[in-house]
Amino acid sequence: MPAPITIVFALYPGVTHLDFTGPHQVLARLPGARLIAASEAGGEIEADGLTFAGLARLKEIESCGVICVPGGLGCTAAMNDPAFMDQIKRLAAGARYITSVCTGSLILGAAGLLRGKRAACHWAWRDMLPLFGAIADPARVVRAGNILTGGGVTAGIDFALTLAAEIAGPDVAQAIQLTLEYAPAPPFNAGRPETAPPEILARVQALMAPMAEARRAETERAAAILA
Repeated sequence: MPAPITIVFALYPGVTHLDFTGPHQVLARLPGARLIAASEAGGEIEADGLTFAGLARLKEIESCGVICVPGGLGCTAAMNDPAFMDQIKRLAAGARYITSVCTGSLILGAAGLLRGKRAACHWAWRDMLPLFGAIADPARVVRAGNILTGGGVTAGIDFALTLAAEIAGPDVAQAIQLTLEYAPAPPFNAGRPETAPPEILARVQALMAPMAEARRAETERAAAILA
């Protein structure tokens, strides 16, 4: 049996709930794991139409073995929130594993944790990682020492299984995968910009374009603070 380990999910308003709930579902099956969902203020946060309640306050968590930072539309506001970032840095300093899903890696970057390291991110925002001295990697799961980052949204499940294998061994991870019947067989091959039909890619890029300028400006502001 693996040794007990505390896993903290650092949440914020505007987090993408599958970035959080996907890996949470996997790691909740990990023997010896204690999972804590927390935010800077505690209480409730809204995430893509769902409300998560009863959250702990990050500052009240003494330490953790794993810190996981999900992504979401609110990530740039979070990375420019000094109180939230102070807690990310504090918990990461003592964690065995520092992890993220999707644009959560931008938050790790803003915390100064990715300089010179390869990291994954959602494909649409991956080019912002170098603002923090990180090396953008298109893989679904990227490891750089004790830092594990997952790509966009659904890659969080792959990341969590990778982490489960690291903590408890591949047999445990595969047993979790089987209990969850995680055997992706999507009806379309449109999950990556390299494989999506050009017209679908253009449509999604057009939908994201209105937020791109503001998101880059907020990311550059966080990078300037880090510098």
